[in-house]
Amino acid sequence: MILVTGATGTIGSEVLRLLADRGADVRAMTRNPSRVRAGRHRTTVHGDFEAPDSLRAALEGVHSVFLLTAPGAWIPDHDLALIGAARSLGVRKVVKLSAIGGGPETDDEGTAPADWHAPGEQALAGSGLTWAALRPTSLASNALRWAGAIRAGRPVPNTTGTGAQGTVDPRDVAAVAVEALLTDAHDGAVRTVTGPELLSVPDQAAQLAEVLGRPVGTAEVPPDEARRQLLAAGLDPSVVEVALRGDRLVRAGGNAVVTDEVTRALGRPARTFRVWARDHREAFVAA
Repeated sequence: MILVTGATGTIGSEVLRLLADRGADVRAMTRNPSRVRAGRHRTTVHGDFEAPDSLRAALEGVHSVFLLTAPGAWIPDHDLALIGAARSLGVRKVVKLSAIGGGPETDDEGTAPADWHAPGEQALAGSGLTWAALRPTSLASNALRWAGAIRAGRPVPNTTGTGAQGTVDPRDVAAVAVEALLTDAHDGAVRTVTGPELLSVPDQAAQLAEVLGRPVGTAEVPPDEARRQLLAAGLDPSVVEVALRGDRLVRAGGNAVVTDEVTRALGRPARTFRVWARDHREAFVAA
């Protein structure tokens, strides 16, 4: 039995689907089981990282765990709660979804994603469990935040200037996670998972324009305005500060990283952003 946490999200739901397609027995953990569709080889259980009894119930009889925690300052507590429960219940393997630059070797004044993920990575390494950590870079699906603007013919907001990233298709991240769960090829390893090319926001907009057959512009958003918009959208202040710090890093070229981890894990090239955009074209087209 493999437990998938974060089972209703972009990556978690794809991990769930791929595992079921491979014939694995999968249990989806969520605070709202009604959001997960029943399916072959798949069950759903209520679980909450902050409710120890529910966490233990979700882990009962589980062999391996895909550990995905929602972004926020609570990540260390949630990671440590699951790892502790997993050890006590005899779980064999945990594959953690971390973030690029998310290890203990980095430190950025207490608000970087590295600070959120480092305790979990460290705890796994010293847990006695079989483990792997995946550190994806910026997800192609983040472009869905631009869908409303694009449908309305407005430029997409750009908070990172011409800074480029190895934008990765979340389906590839999920596929690498499944290999880590079902094989021993990634045991004890940290994998930085990226797409095949470096792209800036203007680059992504240009590729979306090609896919849609019409112009897609960009508009610079200063940091103070980005902060105001994110807070107005109801995001936790800790998440906002991490987002802004990440924007500064990307703008300065600090996340211009491309690896071949997808190719090595899956035996095929990583999907391009253009492929992701083509497959999600309808999201950007007005009804």
